[in-house]
Amino acid sequence: MPTALITGGTGLIGKQLTNMLVKKGYEVIIMSREEKLGTQQHVSYAVWNVEQQTIDMDAVNKADYIIHLAGAGVAEKRWTEKRKEEIVGSRTKSSALIVKALGGGSNKVKAVIAASAIGWYGPDPSTHKEGFEEMDAPYNDFLGETCKLWEESMEPLTKLSKRLVKLRTGIVLSKEGGALKEFMLPIKFGIAAILSGGKQMISWVHIDDLCRMYIDAMENENMQGCYNAVAPVPVSNKQLTFALAKKVRNKFFIPIHVPSFILKIVLGEMSIRSIKKYYGKLP
Repeated sequence: MPTALITGGTGLIGKQLTNMLVKKGYEVIIMSREEKLGTQQHVSYAVWNVEQQTIDMDAVNKADYIIHLAGAGVAEKRWTEKRKEEIVGSRTKSSALIVKALGGGSNKVKAVIAASAIGWYGPDPSTHKEGFEEMDAPYNDFLGETCKLWEESMEPLTKLSKRLVKLRTGIVLSKEGGALKEFMLPIKFGIAAILSGGKQMISWVHIDDLCRMYIDAMENENMQGCYNAVAPVPVSNKQLTFALAKKVRNKFFIPIHVPSFILKIVLGEMSIRSIKKYYGKLP
């Protein structure tokens, strides 16, 4: 059986990806900050410490592939300067540890599949018909710079003759949590909460499709470089909100527009930059 080592394996994407890999016959090693006993067949845990730059080299040497998902959640907390440093550092320091591990000993890793985000591109205006392409330059804001540093931190792997694939991911939709849970919360109470004018465009991807992309990137030796991991057709905030509301409440819901100034008061800089990318552009 081939072995996949996953960082960030206990998160939303990591859990689903682990299940799909096990079903395909993979052994999975999940990197953790503390020792854990695995209860799932063909899944084990190994310890790493990003701050101390230590990692279980036995686990690394067992791996045929590494899937790098680790990183502090962008929308989990208000963006203080300390939080922004944590968002960037959790990505670049964990990447540096992987690079150090693969360059410092004997291993059989064929490819590293690394997460990135469509925050690279900046806001997706409703008038943008052509869409973004992988060769576009990073946007000049915090998320764009974060994605740039994130991706650059993995580039040294190419000098180690490791095939590197970076998946720039959009909004991941899953019944188990993430963005969909936030969209669904007001709908459960009969409210379709539309952000500002609702024209903001959302690039999304179903979690199963995203996990299949990771597996394909592992197994397809012709894949390398950056790929946009999103569905072919984006939707507006209003379209997505109404589609979810109709699915859950049929016709029994009340559309409410949430003014942008409220988001700015509550979320601060994150409303201006993160919400631009992950929920749409604010006026």
